[in-house]
Formats: sequence, structure tokens, C-alpha cells
Amino acid sequence: MKQMLAGQMAAMKEYFDRSTRALDEADSGFAPQAGMFTSAQVVAHVAQTIEWFLGGAFAAEGFSLDFEKMDSEVRAVTSLAAARAWCDTACATLQASIEAHSEADWMAELPPGPIMGGLPRIAIFNALTDHTAHHRGALTVYTRLLGKIPPMPYMDM
Repeated sequence: MKQMLAGQMAAMKEYFDRSTRALDEADSGFAPQAGMFTSAQVVAHVAQTIEWFLGGAFAAEGFSLDFEKMDSEVRAVTSLAAARAWCDTACATLQASIEAHSEADWMAELPPGPIMGGLPRIAIFNALTDHTAHHRGALTVYTRLLGKIPPMPYMDM
């Protein structure tokens, strides 16, 4: 099971990185409309959400619902390079956590609450994959709006 989870998360990260590869540091501040996350902020949001799911899965009180705080943390990010570094760190922490916890830990129930309460912890992995796919799709739209062509996420060309 751990090998499957590690592979799923490695693929998630690889597809995200490939899909967003055409964006560069000069694109950090691009947002399709005022008030939307910039390119850098979307990547930061992905990184933050990886940490949020992992933290919430093992916190006795469950998932933080302080979305205003989380939003302000993401909106403070102005560099795509910094956001990518955050995402790299979050993914490395996630991979380490897969190994650090037993299969029984991953099958234990998530804390009660409005976010996946009572489901097995392993459910966070599908949620992470889905969430990251959603945002890589959004970033490919950003890429096209910038006049660039996003790479195919599933293979190098």
C-alpha cells in the first residue's frame, strides 16, 4: 500500500510540474482578473493544501478551518520560484510521511468534522490528486492566456 501511495503522489507532483513548466518567474504576478490568485499564488495554494491535508489527517482537532488565514498566507506569495520551492518541500514531507506512518495509521479514521470526518486517512490521497489536477488545469489556462503552450502533463515531449 505504501508503495502505491508513494507512486500516486510522485505522479501527482510530476504531472503538476510538467503542466506548469511553461510558466517562468516573469509570470509570477499574472492573474486572469483582479482578485484572483496569481500564478505564483496558485502554486503556493497547492503547496499549502498538501500540508493542510497532511496536518489535518493527524491532528487531534482535525483540519484547520481558518481559511482567511490560509488565504492571506497564499496571497503573500509573489514569486513562482518560492511557490515551487514550497510545493517541493510539501511534497517531500508528504512522501516522508507515507513511510513514517504504518498502514494501520493510514487506515485509521480521520478526526470527526466537516472535512472528510470519519473516512480513513488514506482518503486524503485521492483528494490531493483531485485538488492538484484541478489547479494544474487552471494553470494551463493561465499559461495559454500568457500566449504560451502548456506541455502535455503525462509525458515529456
